[in-house]
Amino acid sequence: MKSETGLKTASDLPDRDEPIYQALLAAIVERQLPPGSKLPEEALSSVFGVSRTGIRKVLHRLAAVQMIVLTPGRGAQVATPSVEEAQDIFRTRSLLECANLPAVLEHCQSPHLVALEKLNRQEQQAHEDRDGPAAIRLSAAFHIQLQAISGNQVLTGMVTSLTQRSSLVIAAWGAPWQQGCRCDDHDRLTELLRKKSLTALTDALQQHFAHIVASLHFERGGETLPDFAKLFAHVGTAQGVNK
Repeated sequence: MKSETGLKTASDLPDRDEPIYQALLAAIVERQLPPGSKLPEEALSSVFGVSRTGIRKVLHRLAAVQMIVLTPGRGAQVATPSVEEAQDIFRTRSLLECANLPAVLEHCQSPHLVALEKLNRQEQQAHEDRDGPAAIRLSAAFHIQLQAISGNQVLTGMVTSLTQRSSLVIAAWGAPWQQGCRCDDHDRLTELLRKKSLTALTDALQQHFAHIVASLHFERGGETLPDFAKLFAHVGTAQGVNK
């Protein structure tokens, strides 16, 4: 069934909501949609080939995980974390991730180290290629994969959510060239994990987060309206969307 506009409604597309949600989430996390970016329902509806009802459903999901804000009369915008929220996010990450390190060390095996080292090489290459979105994605993946070694799925899920919100913090308050974490920090963390040195590993991870917070510059940018058609063209093609 189609709406009066000829576009399928959200209830007609149970499998299409998730790709749209993931596409928008990735664009926000990878800073292709920076904090303050407007997300007009009509523009997104046209780009993704779904009704505004379907887009509204996705926007509410993003608001629920604090990646966007919905304001009456102004619509949806990518969230801009406050200074206090920015500091709290990294403070919380430091508490959670450091507290979980004993379990990480207990369960760490050689294949885990190999996987982390591979991520580090890929992240370094992304920096050399000036591929910002890839560097951000790989930086987050390092922290998620490190914590996942413990086998604690609940905590890993929390870290995943916090890394997404961390990307907003860095996008809002980081220097224009800042892309994710420092590669050499991740190399050092991997080496200390290999040595199973809990004290040194904990100290290094705490310093890692302190470095990130110290690098932030608390200056806001203005609102923007990105080129959605260009940004999400690949999503429509992949889904075979008829506009």
